[in-house]
Amino acid sequence: MRRPAIAACLLLAFAFGAAPAADDRYWPQWRGPRATGVAPAGDPPASWSENENVRWKVALPGDGSASPVVWGDRVFVLSAVPDGSGEGSGGGFFTRLRRRIMGTVGTGERLRFVVLALDRRDGSVVWERTAVAEPPHEGRHGTGSWASASAVTDGEVVCAFFGSRGVYCYDLDGERLWGRDLGDMRIRMGFGEGASPALHGDSLVVVWDHEGQSFITALDKRTGEERWRTDRDEMTSWSTPLVVEAPGGSQVVTSATDGVRSYDAATGRLVWEGEGVTMNAIPTPVAADGRVYLMSGYRGSRLYAVDLSAARGDITGTDAVVWSLDRDTPYVPSPVLYDGTLYFTKSNSGVLSAYDATTGRHLFGPERLPGIRNLYASPVAAAGRLYITSRDGATAVLAAGDSLSVISVNHLDDEFDASPAVAGGEIYLRGRAFLYCIAADPL
Repeated sequence: MRRPAIAACLLLAFAFGAAPAADDRYWPQWRGPRATGVAPAGDPPASWSENENVRWKVALPGDGSASPVVWGDRVFVLSAVPDGSGEGSGGGFFTRLRRRIMGTVGTGERLRFVVLALDRRDGSVVWERTAVAEPPHEGRHGTGSWASASAVTDGEVVCAFFGSRGVYCYDLDGERLWGRDLGDMRIRMGFGEGASPALHGDSLVVVWDHEGQSFITALDKRTGEERWRTDRDEMTSWSTPLVVEAPGGSQVVTSATDGVRSYDAATGRLVWEGEGVTMNAIPTPVAADGRVYLMSGYRGSRLYAVDLSAARGDITGTDAVVWSLDRDTPYVPSPVLYDGTLYFTKSNSGVLSAYDATTGRHLFGPERLPGIRNLYASPVAAAGRLYITSRDGATAVLAAGDSLSVISVNHLDDEFDASPAVAGGEIYLRGRAFLYCIAADPL
């Protein structure tokens, strides 16, 4: 369901969402080096087509909507590949009837859940590892995949979270360090799993929100040993946790339907909590300059900005909530926070709004983007530009700023649900069939 897919890796003092070892030259996690959707050192092309500015295009095995992540000369992608065994079950009559009504699907065979490392220069496979091979225990949304969560890396390890199929970490040469089975989720409506993990220092943070006992846990990135676990009174969510630097130390911020919560990153102790967002909470929070922004947009709209210096205990109705909004917020896509401006789409449509992140002042929107109809991918930003990709292969490139200014609309021959990744002069677009490297320099 989510494209989501999340993770955070902390980085410099009072910068948010990136890890100390993270490098702005790369895209080490879901939502980029600072978890804002921004590539601070990126400068990809503003125009492309199947015949222009495509450095390489490679077919990927299986299916997945996990976004690519980039470190050094490697691109890491996750996929679920049918192994042809014919094992598994489509479920009984009532299961199949529910899937038809809800638009969900099952699987009739076992899948290989794989981690691939590709060479940035030409897209060739450097290594491929099967983390686990087994049939999913329940269905997924008809537009989703069984590999929706994005990998995360810090240049030492690369970790893959396949939800109920387990979490696995490798070194960058593909040597498996550990694997851990956290159990089976029971996902609301059978819509499938998708929240990405967050990497902070030596800990990998996983949110396990489902229709059973939900929890958040931190695992040692080198051994998989559980460092802490905190139960959550929460229903299914698909929102990736965000690690932030706040007064008093690092926190893990989570967004969900029944409550937004922040935990001490070292101990898992609850630091603050507030009112939840909407049903089917998917967008990942973003943060900068001492504030964190939480939102969602299914069956309603909810956005609010939290001052981390004032957030303690129950923040509902307190000065810790500095501004809020009840319109035009995103359902699946996460927002992008760029140069003090918060950009987000309305539901899953190509309708964009922008607000001053500090004051909540409305800058523009909701305005419809040319060529962008339905989208799951989250916007990204680099070099003064926004990149917004629709499910049918179109990407609108906009000038960042206080008004809507369209630079180009570009088309590729694939369908895109995964969010783009930007590193240096390249933008990586993962489609249903292919992974594209868009770059002006053909190398």
